[in-house]
Amino acid sequence: MDKLHFLTAGIPSVSKDYSSAFDDLRQMNLDGLEIEFVHGVRMSEKTQDIVINQKQDLILTSHGPYYINLNSKEEEKKEASVKRILDTARMGKTLGVYSITYHGGFYMGMDKEETYKTIYKKHEEIVQTLEEENNNVWIRPETTGKATQWGDIDEIIELSKNFKNILPCVDFAHIHARTNGLFNTYDEFCSILDKIAKNLGDEALNNFHAHMAGIAYSQKGEKHHLIFEESDFNYKDLLKAFKTFDIKGVIVCESPNIEVDCKILKNYWEQIN
Repeated sequence: MDKLHFLTAGIPSVSKDYSSAFDDLRQMNLDGLEIEFVHGVRMSEKTQDIVINQKQDLILTSHGPYYINLNSKEEEKKEASVKRILDTARMGKTLGVYSITYHGGFYMGMDKEETYKTIYKKHEEIVQTLEEENNNVWIRPETTGKATQWGDIDEIIELSKNFKNILPCVDFAHIHARTNGLFNTYDEFCSILDKIAKNLGDEALNNFHAHMAGIAYSQKGEKHHLIFEESDFNYKDLLKAFKTFDIKGVIVCESPNIEVDCKILKNYWEQIN
């Protein structure tokens, strides 16, 4: 991508539906939105036509269903999870999204190495199917917010190293919550970006997909999202780290007041650039 774009997680709260969302985003000087398929990949043909015809210069991403666990102990649940990711990617191709993201799964009492092997094999199936369908949408397993969930930054980097169309979706609030308050300073943010650069190269920095929000957490990790002013999340230093590494791609704001905090992010970004 040519620069960093700022997206809302879903249509803005001021918008009635997709038919008004894109005009509202342009009026707010925001750059697009993440389509939330979190309860299932469902969109009527009429709405698909609206999205395809009205998005124009705006950037779209999409978030897959929450009901994904590629490490389930039940094979049918693993296969259903694969299908949900594939359905997200297929709909994403139809709508012209930049990338899709999802939470990969849970450890289910297994050790990290065993879990990784299972999730790796399922991603082999996903990538092979999408290649056969000529679908080149970016696939983005997301860093997760609880220690019970597969998907710390090292696991997702390692997975991404093995597939040409997989890169991380880095949810910095999740990393902050998962580590019970760490990774909230400029140097710590830079350490994450440096690790990505060293392992995945400039392509990852130039095609970035990040989630940002305020967040409440405990020793067990993520509890729920907050608006920035009610959270300790240090978005200003994160954006400074993005500037240092010349990050290009998308930031999706997942705060409860999505467009308000998204504008805060973009306004601060423009101040430091």
